[in-house]
Amino acid sequence: MGTTQLEPVQEPKYWHLRTVLSEALDSEFSVGEVLPNERDLAARFGVARATLRQALEQLELEGRLQRRRGVGTTVAPPRVGVAVGTREHVWPGVADDAWQPVDSTLAVPPAAVADALGTDRAAPVHTVRRSRVSHGRPVAAELLHVPPAAVPGLTDAPSGAARARAVLCELHRLELAHQESAVELGSARADEARELDRLPGAPVLVVTTRYLTGTGTAALSVATYRADTCRLTFGDTGDVEIHDGVAATSAVC
Repeated sequence: MGTTQLEPVQEPKYWHLRTVLSEALDSEFSVGEVLPNERDLAARFGVARATLRQALEQLELEGRLQRRRGVGTTVAPPRVGVAVGTREHVWPGVADDAWQPVDSTLAVPPAAVADALGTDRAAPVHTVRRSRVSHGRPVAAELLHVPPAAVPGLTDAPSGAARARAVLCELHRLELAHQESAVELGSARADEARELDRLPGAPVLVVTTRYLTGTGTAALSVATYRADTCRLTFGDTGDVEIHDGVAATSAVC
């Protein structure tokens, strides 16, 4: 059987422009500075606006640019190291937890959540909403789903953050056997985009964690992180490290 010679693949025009734009960001713009409009940028680099948009979207995905409502496209600050877990199995809401409780509601969850919890799809569960801020900017939003059976001692508590803390406190009475986490790439829904100061459809990292006791799943966390905030590397130990910028100085999860 003969060999087949593969033709060299030409670099896409938008990718070459992405490289040129990246160099321009380093030499001509500062963090937070607003870029010229698309028409001016396309004219400067002699490309079609469709090509320019592809390059800008790639740089946004890489965390070099941010699109902000009412502002435009700005140069993004360096990535922030954010730990998404610990080596030890602990319940959410412990003393050194970086998350801030927002509120808690009792409502029917999405079918996929009910299936993961092992509850009836029509049965309401406690949904605790929490947020996370790092270096003064939002980096993640979380929905923690807890079946009422897991927190039978929960008494009537005020609404808002107080009720969220009450659900977490009651959850801590259980003995945690272990937890399982998975990470995948997703797109921000409208509500998530508002919380993360992003546009709907922006790339996000979705970290799903199941908290298990001896009798099954006691809670399910769905945490949505800004994809432009973190760079994840998987080490020999199986841990996930999130690095701040280029330097590997972040916490381990």
